[in-house]
Amino acid sequence: MSARLLSRRLPLLLATALLLGSSLPALSAPRALAAEDHAAVVGLREDYLAASYWINRLEQADALILDRAAINAQNARMRSLDSSIHDLRQIPATLRGDWVREQIEKSASVPTRQYFGQDHQAIDAAVISAQVDNRGLGNIAGQAAARYGLVTHRADLRAFPTTLRVFNSAGDTDIDRWQESALFPGDAVVVLHESADGNWYFVASERYQAWVEKKHVGIGDAATVFNYGQGKDFRIITGATAHTVHTPEEPRVSNLQLDMGIKVPVLADWPAANNVNGQQGHAHWVIQLPVRNDDGSLALVPALLPRSADTAADYLPLTGRNLLTQAFKFLGERYGWGHSYNTRDCSGFVSEIYRSFGIVLPRNTSSQGISPALDRIAFDAGSSAAQRQAAVDGMQPGDLVYIPGHVMMAIGKVDGLTWMIHDTNGGSFLGLDGKRVAAQLNGVSVTPLEPMMASDTATYVDRMTNIQRIRKTNDK
Repeated sequence: MSARLLSRRLPLLLATALLLGSSLPALSAPRALAAEDHAAVVGLREDYLAASYWINRLEQADALILDRAAINAQNARMRSLDSSIHDLRQIPATLRGDWVREQIEKSASVPTRQYFGQDHQAIDAAVISAQVDNRGLGNIAGQAAARYGLVTHRADLRAFPTTLRVFNSAGDTDIDRWQESALFPGDAVVVLHESADGNWYFVASERYQAWVEKKHVGIGDAATVFNYGQGKDFRIITGATAHTVHTPEEPRVSNLQLDMGIKVPVLADWPAANNVNGQQGHAHWVIQLPVRNDDGSLALVPALLPRSADTAADYLPLTGRNLLTQAFKFLGERYGWGHSYNTRDCSGFVSEIYRSFGIVLPRNTSSQGISPALDRIAFDAGSSAAQRQAAVDGMQPGDLVYIPGHVMMAIGKVDGLTWMIHDTNGGSFLGLDGKRVAAQLNGVSVTPLEPMMASDTATYVDRMTNIQRIRKTNDK
């Protein structure tokens, strides 16, 4: 399969390299750090840290990569072909108990390894067992009515119904292995089950199934949930984040974080003379947000989003300029495994860049990299070094490059190196002495691809599993 996919596009990639005036380089050892390299990253210069540098290198920075109709078609293809994307409307109104149990059990395996806590101490097996038991599998009824909800606050998605953070080793308290992802204000969910302690829901969202704290979900009818945000007036968050204004009158929508690509409905007919939560609204967008009432029910209330916030009246046009601009808005943000720390990880990073254009991507690298809805070049053990290099030479800004457990976005080429922007908790190069050096990038960083080391002897190029591109389906 991989060789066949590569052979389809290899002639084009080779031709592209020749048209650009660069023949395939001789295969050689990866470039090592030099004393003049900026910030201990191979080849990095200060000006590479500005989106404008890479935009100015584009031949047609404002040319549409996909127009709105093509993006809609791409999303339809994603929802049709990719099994990691869930059509919530297709979940039956009456849930079968055996199906619910299957969804919960396949979402996370029962742990068998030793975990460590934030105190660096081993976590007792009985503590782990109690968290697993809190799933309440024995409480699943033979049949139950599906419940529908909107997420009211940025909320962690967890492998098990607990806030307990678990780590693989005593010295690593950054990557919580039970942190799966996050949901965002306005996300629709179908509630499949409730935890034994009554504090968690197991939910299906469009891109993930996992546990979320009940306090972040308001339960309503299906029509209200699925129609939220479907009107003609809305704002798209185009900054890395935006926040609603502080409002002590309605703390449920005060200082609420809204991440890149979130779509919030605007109450365009709101009378200018009517204050919102103690503030006159002419300097804001009056938006509508979901909240959870004390009884757990859903309500929709007005909130204020400052006009100074980085937002737009529609999804951004998908152009090279906008792709690079959006990516660099995250530069320097701390890496957050599974959307920890109110930030994001590598796949969340690229997902939210593309979300600002209205494009749906799978949540995890394992699904993104093999998605049949995208234009994929696949690699395997039989892929030669020359084939890998040809694919790298043919990459375009916005292309997504996958190695096991990680994804990067291409931004351009300079002096024989292919440059990426990516959200990484690691990163390593060969040092001045030729030995591998851990860079501890731990955030959104700009690095070259070719010198990045996956081990003492293998480069990222050696370990590439897939390259994915979002483009017109007839653009061969």
